[in-house]
Amino acid sequence: MLEQTLAQMIDHTLLKPDASDEQLRILCDQCKEYHFKMAAINSGVTRKVAEFLKGSEVHVGAAISFPFGTNTIEAKVFETKDAILNGANEIDYVLNLAKLKAHDLVYIENEMRQIKEVTQPNKIILKVIFENCYLAKEDIVNACKVALQVKPDFIKTSTGYGTYGARKEDVKLMKEMVGNQIQIKAAGGIRNLTEALDFINLGASRIGTSHGVEIIKELRENEISIK
Repeated sequence: MLEQTLAQMIDHTLLKPDASDEQLRILCDQCKEYHFKMAAINSGVTRKVAEFLKGSEVHVGAAISFPFGTNTIEAKVFETKDAILNGANEIDYVLNLAKLKAHDLVYIENEMRQIKEVTQPNKIILKVIFENCYLAKEDIVNACKVALQVKPDFIKTSTGYGTYGARKEDVKLMKEMVGNQIQIKAAGGIRNLTEALDFINLGASRIGTSHGVEIIKELRENEISIK
């Protein structure tokens, strides 16, 4: 039961720009074997991954405006719609960092609402990537405040392509801001069981990592319980 609980918190990830069809197939086979919650992939391969995962309970998670978040709102909305049409049932999009750092929270809220207007009617899980490595504490707080107004399903620490990934202090702050109203995904640089459990104990309910297999194998070896 413990292994199943942890596996269902893991978004097994392959976001490399040169990921081959064979690498994607292996990712999907691992998702099915280890019962991971989601396969996290670039939106352009959504249809192929959906085909690989057909008949399984593993979710297809498309990354939108990845990794920089600089696309227009219209482009993000189109990419989201396209990913859903191709089989995505979870969306992880990168918010506009420049607008957030410029304190243009009206833009950030509008962007979040327009994407949610696409995902919510289709019962698609929506995650908003903050990319905290580029943000001051004030920016993280402001992003959380907007999220509390719009209510996406998750807020997420990082793409894994910034200057650093998930940090404990960031997850702690995000949890303090949103409480139980929005879930938190920690992603970027999480490579072992101890790190995964640390973020879970701080309030993360999803872990984005390309090391999911290693984490589950480590769990089996150590028989560690989640507190």
